[in-house]
Amino acid sequence: MKANLQQEFLNKYNTRATAAYFSPGRVNLIGEHIDYNGGLVMPCAITFGTFLLVAPNKDGVFRFKSLNFNEEAEVSLNDEHKKSGEVWYNYPLGVISYFENEGKELQGLDMLFYGDIPIGSGLSSSASIEVVTSYALNDLFNGGYDKLSLVKLSQNVENKFIGVSCGIMDQFAVAFGEKNKALKLDCNTLDYEAVDSNLGDYVLAIINTNKPRKLAESKYNERVQECQTALAALQQELDIKFLCDIDTQTFNQHKHLITDSIVQQRAQHVIEENDRVKLAAKALSENNLAEFGQLMYASHDSLRDLYEVSGKELDAVVEYAKTNTDVAGARMTGAGFGGCAIALVKGNAFDKFSQDVTAYYTDKVGYAPSVYSSLIGDGVGVLNEPVKS
Repeated sequence: MKANLQQEFLNKYNTRATAAYFSPGRVNLIGEHIDYNGGLVMPCAITFGTFLLVAPNKDGVFRFKSLNFNEEAEVSLNDEHKKSGEVWYNYPLGVISYFENEGKELQGLDMLFYGDIPIGSGLSSSASIEVVTSYALNDLFNGGYDKLSLVKLSQNVENKFIGVSCGIMDQFAVAFGEKNKALKLDCNTLDYEAVDSNLGDYVLAIINTNKPRKLAESKYNERVQECQTALAALQQELDIKFLCDIDTQTFNQHKHLITDSIVQQRAQHVIEENDRVKLAAKALSENNLAEFGQLMYASHDSLRDLYEVSGKELDAVVEYAKTNTDVAGARMTGAGFGGCAIALVKGNAFDKFSQDVTAYYTDKVGYAPSVYSSLIGDGVGVLNEPVKS
């Protein structure tokens, strides 16, 4: 953790930053592999994220520097910007390119990024960078975008400039997040409800499996195709656009239309998971963390058995959690095949939980996870105080 980012900016650019912004990462509390099936997800912003400090320059260039990566870049205003390899600054570069293509008047800017989101953990560091950049440019240069437009802009950058076919949940959560609120988001309509989520004596434990997610992309595309196959089968008798247009009872009455047993399992997970989100929102709003925890476990079991996107690493975390009475619930979060699991852990027991889950996981898997404690935080915004983290 950097003690004083203003000093770091001064060291890098020999001038002081004139503005500072923060955009969080996110976890999805429940509702996994739902976003591309037109249903409900329930993400929240976390207290890890991306800091961005800026100062105008008179050189007509954008300079990108980071405290997390060695790569630096300098690009001229109004040049034709293209993605460069796999470097981190493609994300802010894509946002700048979008603003320029939309005819927005920009000026030269020195930019320093610092993130405390674990890289490659599935906590949406890329969306955090995109949203903090778009928010800052909109604020500094009077872009005129509302927050939802910034979300769509940032997703567009991810899809078209970066080339990753993500849904809108990540950018939405880091932009619209609210302290002690989960966002029950309809991925089809983008209607959302901020659900009271006071964790009370509990904290959100984030357990990074530290497993490289090499399988995630190919298997993700495979699951999308399986869901489309299931939808087409159900459409023989049902007038629906998405799997999540029906509930579990309706699915059970029509599942015989899906003749492939594996494809039927995929659809069963999606439809039951969508129903679980509704139950989870009710449990959280009523401060029933015990019920919410059981829904987390049910979600993980379904992702493991019906959707088959877990793995021994994620399963080991949840197996351990079920043995610990200080844990209300746990599940994998994100696309799967690595990445992170989350658990609701009593705050005063977090340190012991961290030690014990690390020992259990290391024994099962052969290397250690990384364990973090977070609360549910606010979305993107301006930092008005001297920048310390």
